[in-house]
Amino acid sequence: MCLAVPGQVLSVAGEAPYGLTGRVSFGGVVKEVSLAYVPDARPGEYVIVHVGFALSKVDETEANRVFEYIRAIGELDELTEDQP
Repeated sequence: MCLAVPGQVLSVAGEAPYGLTGRVSFGGVVKEVSLAYVPDARPGEYVIVHVGFALSKVDETEANRVFEYIRAIGELDELTEDQP
């Protein structure tokens, strides 16, 4: 199953539009993602991420709600597979 997962932007690096990346936390699991589609994303904001690309911004309440749904159906394991 493919899901788009909400995460909080921790930091932003690179140059817009195509080289812009961010460190994004998914409930404590941090991944590097492309911010090319949401170049206005800033640290502290939430984005929806699918296959390494942030697709849109979302408010914190909605991000937490979606994250809880994902946790409830047991899909968080996919995020932690390549973590040490």
